[in-house]
Amino acid sequence: MRPFYRKYIYMPFVDLSFRSKLFLVFVLVTIIPMMLLVYFSFELTKSKLTEQLYINMMNSTAQITKNLENKLDSYEHISASIYLDNRLANYLTTEYQDDPSYLDVYNYIGNRIDTIMAAYPDFDSAFIYSDNPSLPKDNYYIKPITPEVEETELVQKLKQSYGNIIHLSSPQTTDGPAMFTLARLLNNNSNQYPYGMLVFQISESVIYSLMEKEAGGKDIFIMNDQGVILSSADKKLINTRLPELLDPHFDDSLSGRFDTTYQGVKALAVYNTLKNGWKTVSIFPYESIIKDAKSLSQLMIKVSLAFIGVALLLIYITASLFSKRIRTLIRMIRRIERGDFTPTHEEQLGSDEIGQLHFAFQQMTIRLRSLITEVYQKELQSKEAELDLLQAQINPHFLYNTLGSISSLAIKHQDPQIQEMVLNLAKFYRISLNKGKSVLTINEELKLTQSYNAIQLIRFKGQLNFIYTINQAILPYSTVKLALQPFVENAIIHAVWNQERPLNIHIKGVFENDSIILSVIDDGMGMSRETLLSLLEDKPGRGYGISNVDRRIKLKFGENYGVHVYSRLGAGTTVQIILPQNALL
Repeated sequence: MRPFYRKYIYMPFVDLSFRSKLFLVFVLVTIIPMMLLVYFSFELTKSKLTEQLYINMMNSTAQITKNLENKLDSYEHISASIYLDNRLANYLTTEYQDDPSYLDVYNYIGNRIDTIMAAYPDFDSAFIYSDNPSLPKDNYYIKPITPEVEETELVQKLKQSYGNIIHLSSPQTTDGPAMFTLARLLNNNSNQYPYGMLVFQISESVIYSLMEKEAGGKDIFIMNDQGVILSSADKKLINTRLPELLDPHFDDSLSGRFDTTYQGVKALAVYNTLKNGWKTVSIFPYESIIKDAKSLSQLMIKVSLAFIGVALLLIYITASLFSKRIRTLIRMIRRIERGDFTPTHEEQLGSDEIGQLHFAFQQMTIRLRSLITEVYQKELQSKEAELDLLQAQINPHFLYNTLGSISSLAIKHQDPQIQEMVLNLAKFYRISLNKGKSVLTINEELKLTQSYNAIQLIRFKGQLNFIYTINQAILPYSTVKLALQPFVENAIIHAVWNQERPLNIHIKGVFENDSIILSVIDDGMGMSRETLLSLLEDKPGRGYGISNVDRRIKLKFGENYGVHVYSRLGAGTTVQIILPQNALL
């Protein structure tokens, strides 16, 4: 995963120009979040509009249901007044002869119906079907029950109604508008023998007018408990089944909502149930719901695009300004890379960070030129001083010859201690000079230390003991010159041993893990923490101090190697010199 990221994402981005990086970052942190903001705003607005529309549709559907129930209740009251009219029942059940007494029936029924029609203009017509053969029919207020009438759906349903009101609807035809029919059997006090059928016909538009003002872009239907449409804006749908036009269908609850597909589009359906089992149904297409949300989103997109266009122009101008000034800085760096420290007289780049960087580069160029000149002069002076020093130095061969002459005189005067000290001193200087080399083998370093120790044994006769535990396999490996001797010298000077017993100094050399560890261990009085910290300081005049050895080892072999010192007052001191195993001379 990491190689893929570095090859296909990180490196292509790094290789882009500064201007391209600005544009890419701008797109990532501005345009994409802005588009996401527009999207989520659209979804939130659509959700809020849908919820608000659902509440409005539920309220309007409930209002339509209430209005329709009130209207149907008023129709039922009118039919009940006729149903309970005993005088009318007598007129309809009386056996008439050829006398004109039946005219009273026409007058009474006509007055009753005219009064109802005048009080309730909703009715398109009102009449009574009568099967009394002795009562003449005028086919206006009183109509006969013919065989054709007997076969109608109206009569068939009335026979099963037990005197309750039934409702029928008929679609619009070329002969007339869609009609809504209310009817009931007239069988008051004679349930088994009805004496007529009361029929009210109402234009379907009268029923639809109860909900038309609540439409507002919705499709509103009234359907019976069988799902048959009784009233609709589209009159051709009357007497068809509404559930067959929807997917999915209604559930068994009295009111509710569901998402559906109507006429091939997604829509929200809300319904409410009347007391008689009818349902008022409102269907609203989602496209209409989100129209306002889309308009708002389109406005936001246009405004966002305008801002993005202005921002791109500003980014382009800013990126060009930055790129130009950065190219100026790059030219300055290239000149310094080529070693050209000549000051330039380019235009000032302002006071911002780039301008300050440009000014700092100019000052650095001038300072570098001055330092190079100064260092060059000091190098010349140093070389001259080295030449003078070399001329004044004692030739090593002259030193060895002089020490040899002193040794001969010591033999001549029979002083073996002087001879031994001179010989050890000669060995010490011969190894320490090492032809000017700073690195030698551990074997040579041990010989140098042993020569120094031999001189100290003569000096402190009977007060020093040296113990060597050296793994012979470490001898060919390399170390920096004078790595052990300074610590032996510090032990002799600072151990402050007891005069009644000699100071024991143990020099060890072993392999440990992947390193070589040289140790100088004494059983002296040890040191306090303050004394140890003082010894660790690299102060002028101390020669090869502890920190000097540690620094030389780190410079030569790396930061994982160096010197560790452990000491406790009254318990002695241990110095560990850690060297690598891979350094063979």
